[in-house]
Amino acid sequence: MTENIVPKNVGWIEVICGSMFSGKTEELIRRLRRAQIAKQKVAIFKPKIDKRYGTEYIVSHNLQRIPSQEIADCREILERAKEADAVGIDEAQFFGPELLEVCEELANRGKRVIVAGLDQDYMGKPFEPMPQLLAIAEYITKTLAICVVCGNPANRTQRKVASDERIVVGAFDVYEARCRNCFEPPGKTRTFPGKPPLARERTSRKRDAGAKKRSLATKSAADKGSALEKKSALQKKNAPLTKSAAAGRRKLGRKQTGGEK
Repeated sequence: MTENIVPKNVGWIEVICGSMFSGKTEELIRRLRRAQIAKQKVAIFKPKIDKRYGTEYIVSHNLQRIPSQEIADCREILERAKEADAVGIDEAQFFGPELLEVCEELANRGKRVIVAGLDQDYMGKPFEPMPQLLAIAEYITKTLAICVVCGNPANRTQRKVASDERIVVGAFDVYEARCRNCFEPPGKTRTFPGKPPLARERTSRKRDAGAKKRSLATKSAADKGSALEKKSALQKKNAPLTKSAAAGRRKLGRKQTGGEK
């Protein structure tokens, strides 16, 4: 939001969007807490489908939380937020197209509406109703995560489990953040001229490095075993003879020279 331009006597819509693990809910909580500090009445909502961290709070992946109301239909917000100055809505992608009308109505009533959600689905396609919300919002914040493969800024969500369903609720066990180069849509093979996708390239390098390391470890163990055997043989050769062994060696020497009959 532009710091020097603060709306007066009018409502507006703010949208926080990005991939999973990019800090959307964390930013939503930060803004709502500031509104509470400013003595504003705040109403916060989350979709009933999202039960990852409980039902009575909005919770970020780093476990920051703020009390919220669970709803099955976004149109419930219009009734429940009548007295609120600021309205927070998390996981907006789980609501239908009706959310646009709800947000517009709230803003037209003079309320500050803060919406957070995924702007792309697991295939990297626009995730409705977020694109439409971005079009009507006064203020937009795009958050970025960190690609788990290469460490670059990430704006896509990689699904790690097999499913064709567009909505699969999950966290670190189901999804991870990827950048443009490392993102691989399920069921599609990405090709880049001259080199494979960075995700597969890194996996290949890691596999080759692991094989080389195991080979070196095996060779080292074999060399160590051989050295120990040589050392043991040398120690036996140079070890002082016992009295019985010395006597046996002298007796054998006399037999060989004919000194004993």
